[in-house]
Amino acid sequence: MRKAPRTAPRTAFRTAPRTAPRLAAAVAALTLLLAGCSGDSGDDDGKITLQFQSLAWQKESVDANKALVEEWNATHPDVKVEYIQGSWDSVHDQLLTSFEGGEAPDIIHDASDDLADFAYGGYLADIGDLLPERLKADIPQRSWETATFDGKVYGVPFLQEPRVLIANAKWLKKSGVRIPTPEKPWSWPEFRKITKELGDGTDGKYGVAWPLKEPVSATLNLSLSTGGQMFHRGADGKVDVRFDAPDQVMPRTVHDQVNVDKSASGTTLGMGGSDTLPGFFGGKYAMVPLGFSYRQQIVQQAPKGFEWQVLPAPAGEEGLAQGVSPQTLSVSEDSAHKKEAAEFIDFFLQPDNMVKLARGDWMLPTGEEALKDPALRTEKNGWSSGTALSEDLRPAPAQSVRGYPEWKDKVATPALQEYYSGAIDLDELEKRLVKDGNLVLARYQR
Repeated sequence: MRKAPRTAPRTAFRTAPRTAPRLAAAVAALTLLLAGCSGDSGDDDGKITLQFQSLAWQKESVDANKALVEEWNATHPDVKVEYIQGSWDSVHDQLLTSFEGGEAPDIIHDASDDLADFAYGGYLADIGDLLPERLKADIPQRSWETATFDGKVYGVPFLQEPRVLIANAKWLKKSGVRIPTPEKPWSWPEFRKITKELGDGTDGKYGVAWPLKEPVSATLNLSLSTGGQMFHRGADGKVDVRFDAPDQVMPRTVHDQVNVDKSASGTTLGMGGSDTLPGFFGGKYAMVPLGFSYRQQIVQQAPKGFEWQVLPAPAGEEGLAQGVSPQTLSVSEDSAHKKEAAEFIDFFLQPDNMVKLARGDWMLPTGEEALKDPALRTEKNGWSSGTALSEDLRPAPAQSVRGYPEWKDKVATPALQEYYSGAIDLDELEKRLVKDGNLVLARYQR
């Protein structure tokens, strides 16, 4: 799921460290982002004004968001929606500061993996009873699970992003390797074997480039295909970290591609997805695992004549299953107009509107009606290849885990980075993820 500019850490993907300096910066940003926001959003003439903070950042997406706000305002004279531009780079800390200061926007655009602490902290409203049956029925239960905590609905998941393999079509065709399809994907062992055949670095060419500057979500979400979970909730409701055999398949594959087969470039491990594209266009890498929305950047930047295709990620015993953290729309608990805010969300996520938002962000809608739209099922630019994966998308393993942001930033990110580079072995990785990780989570579960 794309959640940040190409030049910043994501996602799909976005998770900036929750530190005091970032909080200070967020406080300063509030003056610009949320000036005039308050729980009392009634005008002097009795009309209602709702603040909608959107995190859309690229032109197509921003235009789609603003156009829908304008359409709402033109047809709802008594309930005005004010568009406020937010940023994925600092949204967690900025929202936390605005919640604590009583200045949160009424309608909040975020991602499902960022909601748990806000939901448990009492900052978000339970909107389950405020949403129409149309919207509830249109979005599959597996998507609702990403924004539901203790049986309460704290957000509406509306856009999602599978991870796919973006491949150099000419390179793969010339090599003669079997091209995977959603019906018959590569297994993880086959993927490793094929990347070695495509390039082992001896001539400066590699079978794959893994951009793992932010390695945690990719590792957790792709490991669902092999049955990996890592987070396990007991009968008492508490969560503990484990690193069992199913969790190890994906990270071991990457580690061995980099350090044993040399089919993956070690230099890309510290890169974001955008950083790998020049080498991909230049014929250095046969494939790059990326979020589905990167297709837009490829369309815009690929040199003339460059042929590329979208392939499914490798599959395990659970098939093509992978975790996603959909983008969400929530309502602040402090909002004085929750009913009207929910009505705007319903309008915003009508099937035709959801298609507009998906196309603007080059992502997949969660709504089943929107997914049927021909514009999202064309072979052009790989749309149909992504849509074919929609039923295999599952809630990311860490969706409801309190303390996950700290575990990710302080424990999992450095441990996985060192393991993928070959600096530590699998036993040390397990020790850090499990032993150190459970110490972090324990503080949130007392």
